[in-house]
Amino acid sequence: MPDLFLERHVPHLPERMFDLVYRVEDYPRFLSNVSNMDVKRDNGTDADVRFARMTIQFGPIKQAYTSRVEANRTSRTITAKAVDGPFAYLDSKWTFEPEGAGTRIRFDIDFKFSNPLVAAVAEPAFAAKQEEIMDSFVEEAERRFGERVTELTIPSSY
Repeated sequence: MPDLFLERHVPHLPERMFDLVYRVEDYPRFLSNVSNMDVKRDNGTDADVRFARMTIQFGPIKQAYTSRVEANRTSRTITAKAVDGPFAYLDSKWTFEPEGAGTRIRFDIDFKFSNPLVAAVAEPAFAAKQEEIMDSFVEEAERRFGERVTELTIPSSY
């Protein structure tokens, strides 16, 4: 029953980091164990909600699960809750706060596998993987946005 909390300061604007994390359809391109992602908008709500079916692969083992992902740009939060798959529960929350010349990213994830035998093996590995996932987001931000905060500036010659 891990409840993990990770945080980092990154030299990028909160809006950019929010968009990077919310574009779940891009995850297979930079998260090493995500082999596929199918995303559908939840048209039954006015909120910014999507259902994301993620396929993760660890060696020869493949597993898929669906999460209900909700974004709130005003509070700069993204929450996800597993609605099927191998978890008894999986709840996560990303928060993006302006901090100095960049953003403080906070990621809280709490999960438990349904099957106790699977849990004995998978929970420690899945928990350890979360730090690597955070690193992958930071590296992808550096690849996309450069190594520091960039703001829109208008040259004085205009």
